[in-house]
Amino acid sequence: MRIPCPHCGERDHAEFVYRGDATVVRPDPDAPGAARAFHEFVHLRTNPAGLHKEHWYHEGGCRAWIVVERNTVTHEVMGAVTAEAFALSGGLSGRKANA
Repeated sequence: MRIPCPHCGERDHAEFVYRGDATVVRPDPDAPGAARAFHEFVHLRTNPAGLHKEHWYHEGGCRAWIVVERNTVTHEVMGAVTAEAFALSGGLSGRKANA
C-alpha cells in the first residue's frame, strides 16, 4: 500500500505507524456520564467496511501526523492531508480528505 504524505510525496506504508480512526472525538471529562463515555471511547470501536479516515504517523519520514482516507475493503488510498489541516477544516463534517 502506498500513502501520499502531504510533505514527502507517495511512500510505502512501512514508513508509517497506524493510530486509528481519525473521526473519534475524545469525550468531555466534565460532562455527565463521562466515565461511561471514556470507557466507550477507549474500548468500543467500530470496524468499518468501506471509506474511512485514519490517523497515520510518518515515522520513517517527516514525522508528521496525517489523516488518510482509505477504503478498508480494497486498501485503495483516496488521499491524505495533514492532521492539522483536517482539524482546521472541521474534518468531522464528512469533508473528503484529498492529496
